[in-house]
Amino acid sequence: MSQLPQIDYTVASDAVRAEHDRELALRGRMTNMKRTLLHSPTAHRIYAEWFTLRAELDPAISDREIWIFSHAISKAAKSKIAVTFFRRALINAGFDPDALELSDGEALLDRFGKAIVADSNAIPPEIWVALKQRHDTKTLVDLVAFAGIMLATAIFNNVAEVEFDPELEPFAEKD
Repeated sequence: MSQLPQIDYTVASDAVRAEHDRELALRGRMTNMKRTLLHSPTAHRIYAEWFTLRAELDPAISDREIWIFSHAISKAAKSKIAVTFFRRALINAGFDPDALELSDGEALLDRFGKAIVADSNAIPPEIWVALKQRHDTKTLVDLVAFAGIMLATAIFNNVAEVEFDPELEPFAEKD
């Protein structure tokens, strides 16, 4: 049971309804996390900056790489919703998230994502060396900021116990 309710559009304030409608117009879908965040349009907009940073990282970091990176962060943070969201992205693109063969760059992003969650004060130096060999400083700044929002998303879902989105069920990990 979620600790925080989702908005009820029919009785929501004009500001909440406007942000809801803006989100639907931009992205075409409304997740349970977004419906919960929308109690605060400001909080919703801050979390939606994930999409802004994703756009900044394109094309330096491909969709598959960002899905692998986000999945690693989500898995390490034990966020079922976020893990399943990125499993769905991978599956819909024709990849098996349970049998991925990672390129060197993907493996690096996977290790980086896990290291961020494990101890953000102790990212192994070899990860930084490899990242700096592959990416310029702006890309790395955007990547770290993206990771922060990704981790914040996982934490929000975990702490608020956001209700699992039914459309994610077919993509969930099998126990």
